[in-house]
Amino acid sequence: VSNMAECAAEAIGADPLLARVGAYYHDIGKIVRPYFFAENQTDGQNPHDSLDAKTSADIIIAHTADGLALARKYRLPDRVRDFISEHHGTHLVSYFYRRASEEGDGQEVREEDYRYPGPRPQSRETGIVMLADSIEAAVRANRPATQAETERVIRQMTNDRLVAGELDECDLTLRDLDRIREAFSSVLQGVFHPRIQYPERAQHRVSSHGAGA
Repeated sequence: VSNMAECAAEAIGADPLLARVGAYYHDIGKIVRPYFFAENQTDGQNPHDSLDAKTSADIIIAHTADGLALARKYRLPDRVRDFISEHHGTHLVSYFYRRASEEGDGQEVREEDYRYPGPRPQSRETGIVMLADSIEAAVRANRPATQAETERVIRQMTNDRLVAGELDECDLTLRDLDRIREAFSSVLQGVFHPRIQYPERAQHRVSSHGAGA
């Protein structure tokens, strides 16, 4: 995420160092309850399976407030704190919102109870980190097999945030978004590049000469 943010900031003339440092700190609140977040679940067990959807959403959403508490404790600069509070904006925690709607017993499920409190990104740098964070997670989860598929994921996630209004307050232009997408694509190609699928005969020939792919 930090590599993506830095490259994108350079591409549009924003502050690349601020974007990189902000990316380092944006998710520090997750260390308060780390195993409730998918990237830290390595044993196949998910603690959300034993919780109701509202409690799970509250825990997920709380990582921004938890991060701000840590930032104040360790006296992080205000411009770095902005990344913690703004990188999800007012985005809906859609998985748990849908689960609550499906499991509801007739009671109203309020969408606002499943949204981050914001604010939305107020600078180009925090807007970039919002996009980098969501796109990196989507690419990691979907593992696109080609560069074209990766670019579709990047475009879809960017459009989702744009249409939802999450980028309305951070002065990113449509031309900026084009350059940001190009920067993200370049970085992600180096991280999640697909392996070449050799034809069977070519694989046999390579193996018979004692070489590896």
